[in-house]
Amino acid sequence: QAAAPLHPVAVQCQEAQMVVTVHRDLFGTGRLVKTTDLTLGSAACLPVAQNAAESTVTFVAGLHECGSTLQMTPDSLIYKTSLSYKPTPSGNPVIVRTNAAVVPIECHYPRKSNVSSHAIQPTWAPFHSTLSVEERLVFSLRLMNDDWTTERLSNGFQLGESLHLQADVASRGHVPLRLFVDDCVATLSPDRNSSPRYAFIDLSGCLVDGRSDDATSAFISPRPRQETLQFVVDTFKFAGDDRNLIYITCHLKVSPADQVPNPLNKACSFNKASSLWAPVEGTGDICSCCETGNCLLYG
Repeated sequence: QAAAPLHPVAVQCQEAQMVVTVHRDLFGTGRLVKTTDLTLGSAACLPVAQNAAESTVTFVAGLHECGSTLQMTPDSLIYKTSLSYKPTPSGNPVIVRTNAAVVPIECHYPRKSNVSSHAIQPTWAPFHSTLSVEERLVFSLRLMNDDWTTERLSNGFQLGESLHLQADVASRGHVPLRLFVDDCVATLSPDRNSSPRYAFIDLSGCLVDGRSDDATSAFISPRPRQETLQFVVDTFKFAGDDRNLIYITCHLKVSPADQVPNPLNKACSFNKASSLWAPVEGTGDICSCCETGNCLLYG
């Protein structure tokens, strides 16, 4: 619905962004709030436009911008943010005449269909000998509770805690697949190539963060199933930066489950007790390049 005193906040969930239109008669009292007292998300983004005739202001934000959070369910991607109203004193600086308010905002997108106006161009090639052209692979990466039974509803952590990450691929009715995490990069923006960046999984499946003296990060072995891979990463933040929001981008891939793991398809953790790299499956020699850093030579 259009923003109006009876419905003061209107949201359009578009392909890659949300458009939030706010009527300045936020409480339906006839008293218009100040535009400067309205912000979007934890990053306190400011409106991009205002319409004086209709007494509205408009926010436009990318789905990953302004501090929005992403929750993944079996059927939906849910982007969550909030509209904040924080009144500043006017006239008499000792008093304010309205309460602060927070309006939760969500955009829901189906995971099992194409929500884009353009055809999806997958970056992976199907196994033509065994997969029909209609079949698709659906990858997911989720934060889990400590017992791995359910998805973690909060993405907030204290330093000293651990991230429980689970990667899955949904494969229906075709050759059994084994999932691998090729690499994972942490950044302060959604751009995985931005700086600073920290690759905690690298070299085609080496959990290199576990090599640090103060870390216990590792893949979980054995797997619960071939198409799932779980790993634990000790929390961290970037030195010299006060921002508390960190983006994690991982590259997931699959191989046929009957293919023997090799230096390019592996999941290796560092065992501090033995000072050796150990794979979730396969022989120990496939992890040797985690130490030498030349895994791509096997390609």
